[in-house]
Amino acid sequence: MALFNYYSIIHFAIWFIYGKYFKKNWPLFLFLSVGWEIIELFLPFKFAVEIFENKISDIFINVLGYIIGNLFK
Repeated sequence: MALFNYYSIIHFAIWFIYGKYFKKNWPLFLFLSVGWEIIELFLPFKFAVEIFENKISDIFINVLGYIIGNLFK
């Protein structure tokens, strides 16, 4: 399983939009971003089954999307 996949694009887009409209709200961002990755551990759906390293890369992509979204007005 790859560290980055087409879900990575979705992660980036979601957090880019969130970062664009909800600037400087790191606590909520971290709660939602990391919280979702934890919830995925227990979901019985195919999209949620991934290696631990992919979960870490998802969080990295989330942070990248959020930071870049914060740069846009």
